[in-house]
Amino acid sequence: MALPRLLVRALHRAAAAAAPAAPDFNSFVTRTNTCGELRAAHVGQKVTLYGWVQYQRQGLFLVLRDFQGLTQVIIPQDEAHSHVKELLSNAPLESVVRVTGTVSPRPQGQENPKMPTGDIEVKAETAEILNSCKKLPFEIKDFIKKSEALRMQYRYLDLRSSRLQWALRLRSRVVMRMREYLCNLHGFVDVETPTLFKRTPGGAKEFLVPSREAGKFYSLPQSPQQFKQLLMVGGLDRYFQVARCYRDEGSRPDRQPEFTQIDIEMSFIDQAGIQRLIEGLLQHSWPEERGSIVTPFPSMTYEEALAEYGTDKPDTRFGMKIVDVSEVLQGSNIHFVQNALSYPHGSIRAICIPQGVRYLTNKDLGSLKESAKSQFNQEIMEIICRPDGSLKSLLTKFLSEKEQSELIQALNMQEGDVVLLAAGEHKQVCSALGALRLLSANLLEAAGLALRDPTAFHFLWVVDFPLFLPKAENPTELESAHHPFTAPHPSDVSLLYSDPTKVRSQHYDLVLNGNEVGGGSIRIHSAEQQRFVLEKVLKEDSEVLSHLIEALEFGAPPHGGIALGLDRLISLIVDAPSIRDVIAFPKSFRGRDLMGNAPDYVTPEELEPYHIQVSWPLEEKEAKKN
Repeated sequence: MALPRLLVRALHRAAAAAAPAAPDFNSFVTRTNTCGELRAAHVGQKVTLYGWVQYQRQGLFLVLRDFQGLTQVIIPQDEAHSHVKELLSNAPLESVVRVTGTVSPRPQGQENPKMPTGDIEVKAETAEILNSCKKLPFEIKDFIKKSEALRMQYRYLDLRSSRLQWALRLRSRVVMRMREYLCNLHGFVDVETPTLFKRTPGGAKEFLVPSREAGKFYSLPQSPQQFKQLLMVGGLDRYFQVARCYRDEGSRPDRQPEFTQIDIEMSFIDQAGIQRLIEGLLQHSWPEERGSIVTPFPSMTYEEALAEYGTDKPDTRFGMKIVDVSEVLQGSNIHFVQNALSYPHGSIRAICIPQGVRYLTNKDLGSLKESAKSQFNQEIMEIICRPDGSLKSLLTKFLSEKEQSELIQALNMQEGDVVLLAAGEHKQVCSALGALRLLSANLLEAAGLALRDPTAFHFLWVVDFPLFLPKAENPTELESAHHPFTAPHPSDVSLLYSDPTKVRSQHYDLVLNGNEVGGGSIRIHSAEQQRFVLEKVLKEDSEVLSHLIEALEFGAPPHGGIALGLDRLISLIVDAPSIRDVIAFPKSFRGRDLMGNAPDYVTPEELEPYHIQVSWPLEEKEAKKN
């Protein structure tokens, strides 16, 4: 039966209202079109364009660029427009120009299929140079190589590149879709939390900010952790924030002193609920041009990740897993093997590098072994599978044919494979082989073997972390593996009071292609348990967190959350070499703003209200610097 005409129109109107409208880039401004939107359908229209001069050729035409793309502008050659010709022919590259003209089809055979606007050109009739550009420190072209320091010094010029424009606009779209998913579809409340707070015990080092009260300082929060828990105590139920976070980590590769998290907290939630939320959030906000992602994400325990990949953030895009060969070699007469197996947690493990003989040089193998020695104090033995299937190694004279055969089978060795074998304490051996696995993959790919698909996105949940770890500087003391507010695994609560080193946590990390892109936990919501963890296990002064502990005594609901590292996530989505390539104004490797020259000196007079004195005169410090 046909629907009534009025009902059909109403359904069409509802569908149109529900469909997202294309953004209007020309609202409120005096241009008619952007430089990236003109097509054959616009032929004959008079248009006004604004942009930067990207290229100019012999006074015949120029290419005008803005954030959306490029348009070819034909410079008039007739006497009536001589002033326009002179102006556009002499405009320096990167000058800002307004052009008014008529859209025309390009002459047959001169179309450029590589340009979205390649079927048309604009014949200029009037023009104006709005701002001339002086000599550039580097060309604004993606294929021109320039040092990162120079790019950061002139970041406002680097931002004009199509690569950075695309990355920052994609980042904006992803964040907007995340807001839509959280707020509109699932009832989250966007809350801004303070930037000036107080020191948090444990975790990353925080920046201090002086106050006008003598001897008292604020801290810049390394995350909104305490505030989001307090919001749950306050009954908000579902919170999120695009949060600015600060960590004084010094010179660490691909880190930033200030960064952005998608910060989330929920009441009455368990680990599985958080995981479902994040999988749905990423699926909803994932850019269409980067393919699709499949949920649910696979999961792996911390112990499994360490045993098979040597790290708690494994790259699962390729194999070369760590294999336990302890049983195969336990009967051998090899001294270092027997010595390793005598340890309480001793093991013999190995990785098999496919076609290693073909793709790795002796220098490569030497550098791999040296890396294990220098970073992990771990000796490595190599074993090569010859074309006839026999093994070449210093170890083979100590192994029977049966043991060699079992070793080949355990590692699934093929002709031309190279095995790296390590013996010793379990965690050290696995960590060393995990690092060699990644280094080997880099060497294999540099030599031409396709190992990791650059277009693949392999998400993974890593769960069941230990709640506490020995401190690196003092192994007899413990520190939080995640942070001191993480709840113990329900099955291990009793161990918290008897043997805290054996307690698993309700901590979960989200890993993408070998990078941690998110981490969270179910929180301690018992004041008594929180005080015990701080005072008895971590030996921290709980008074620093008295406000939080007291809040937990006023009917705090069970709650948990997670934070996604937005910078890292976007850099992986766009395949950027560094998170600095998806941040508008990043800091250098050493945490400096090379554009604005920050941090900078302040005078003693400016420091006086904060009751601070520099330990030596600024003039002396400047002399030392020079």
